[in-house]
Amino acid sequence: MKEKNIKTENKPRGGGGMGGPMGGHIGAATEKPKDFKGTFKKLLTYLKPFRLKLIFVVIFAIGSTIFAILGPKILGKATTKIFEGVIEKITGVEGGGIDFEYVKNIIFILLALYASSSLFAFIQGFIVTGVAQKVSYNLRNEISEKVNKLPLKYFDKVSHGDVLSRVTNDVDTVSQSLNQSLSQIITSFTTIIGVLIMMVSISWQMTLIALLILPVSVLLVINVVKRSQKYFTRQQESLGKVNGHIEEVYGGHQIMKAFNAEGEAVGVFRNINNELYDSAWKSQFLSGLMMPIMSFVGNLGYVGVSILGGWFAIRKTIEVGDILSFIQYIRSFTQPINQVAQISNVLQSTVAASERVFEFLEEDEEILETKNPIEVKTIEGRVSFDNVKFGYDKEKIIINDFTAHVNPGQKVAIVGPTGAGKTTIVKLLMRFYELNGGSISIDGHDIKEFSREDLRSNFGMVLQDTWLFKGTIMDNIRYGRLDATDEEVINAAKAAHAHRFIQTLPEGYNMVINEEANNISQGQKQLLTIARAILSDPRLLILDEATSSVDTRTEVLIQKAMENLMQKRTSFIIAHRLSTIKNADLILVMNDGDIVEQGSHNELLAKEGFYAELYNSQFEERAVS
Repeated sequence: MKEKNIKTENKPRGGGGMGGPMGGHIGAATEKPKDFKGTFKKLLTYLKPFRLKLIFVVIFAIGSTIFAILGPKILGKATTKIFEGVIEKITGVEGGGIDFEYVKNIIFILLALYASSSLFAFIQGFIVTGVAQKVSYNLRNEISEKVNKLPLKYFDKVSHGDVLSRVTNDVDTVSQSLNQSLSQIITSFTTIIGVLIMMVSISWQMTLIALLILPVSVLLVINVVKRSQKYFTRQQESLGKVNGHIEEVYGGHQIMKAFNAEGEAVGVFRNINNELYDSAWKSQFLSGLMMPIMSFVGNLGYVGVSILGGWFAIRKTIEVGDILSFIQYIRSFTQPINQVAQISNVLQSTVAASERVFEFLEEDEEILETKNPIEVKTIEGRVSFDNVKFGYDKEKIIINDFTAHVNPGQKVAIVGPTGAGKTTIVKLLMRFYELNGGSISIDGHDIKEFSREDLRSNFGMVLQDTWLFKGTIMDNIRYGRLDATDEEVINAAKAAHAHRFIQTLPEGYNMVINEEANNISQGQKQLLTIARAILSDPRLLILDEATSSVDTRTEVLIQKAMENLMQKRTSFIIAHRLSTIKNADLILVMNDGDIVEQGSHNELLAKEGFYAELYNSQFEERAVS
């Protein structure tokens, strides 16, 4: 199967660092949702089935945080004991010295606390990962089902790349964000509250000094974010231009060289690259300023706390170990504040991605199937179009009062200039779109009376754009009827005049067609799709003439294969080269959405009307060339 390159826009990433106790982080522009509150509520409904697991996540997150918070306070006690023992030893206090038994007990307690904290964090992470992946699993399932329920008109206005982006990028963003944010939010808020309590318990004065540093940090962060935001935006715009230019130039590399346009291409690239360089270094430079600035501010906080703590220790208001504990708590306090700032950005991205997914899931679906579809065991192939009216936009009708009647087994060619409505008629026949008026019937039954699956199972299609997937030639042909035997596949290939060229391939029917399907020729691809259609044995055929890009010899083979395929089947042939449909039983000549003429080839030429004009113009063009 041919894969299309999807051009995706790289999202800017945050830059910055942690430094001193007030480490900072600055991120680039974050995509914002249109309706944060509404989308967030919808996202919560996907988490509702996992509420019991999320309760356990909260419990384990709080437990892990509390165990980690208690560590510095207890470690401070050990430090104080060691300090007092050293002082007693120096001053010659009788029986003085370090109480190693006490220190040993403290070490064991700390080991138990940190081990418990790690265990709780592991359990919490395990549960959160499972929930996040299950949510993304459910979203992908819903999207997969939704794709099959959407009308084709949706894909007319939305690119395939955008749909794929929602299935992959947006769902991945939701999954990763939930994985990171769920436990981080709980842990961060628990840490902030717990550490603040521990800091106040040591010294409210030192806590006040530590807190006074925060407004300075916040002001600096806001200032840098404002200055860097515009440069990050420019960087992304320039990066998009660079990617687009490179894709365009390499995609048309031969044409560029043929017209000696290398110099111009290099010049355009140099200009775009200069724009990218200018915006990128400014955004990264400003982002990089965060670490030294925040380190400086944080170190001022350390100085204030150390001086005040030393003074309190001399006055015996606090113990020496409390100073060490307090400094550790400052580090622990500022880290979750930074995390909360980051999480707010992550949540914006998560909700924005969720919004795109929910928009897709809420798109209008195809009109519901009839509750009691008819079941016709054998289709004869009689098709009637009665006063059909249709427009891709209801305000712009492109097919006006189309009427035609086709008998079983007839070869019907649909011809006309580009935009006349040829392909649209075929899409309406298979009910890819709903009519604005009139009706289409098969064997006297309105196509709305069939289920879409039953209706389309009676059609075989051979289109100009061949579709093959990565797999063996045998599997690609068998796609027409999955339960077909190898012998039936080979017989279908013989009827399609594909057997001979398949035998010449390295591994014959077992040769694997690669992802780009470029290890066989265009004509060979077309013969394989015809073999697939023959194997499916449909009662009605839709053929989009596909011989324009093949050599004359292959064109003859394809024409013979198509003749075999059309035997005893009602066939609709979208004809581009009128010379190929001379033997059609009925030719429908379309122009501006209406049938302007119909009849056999000779009858239409004798009328010397629109068809004759089209036919003669093609003949003249061929003669001139």
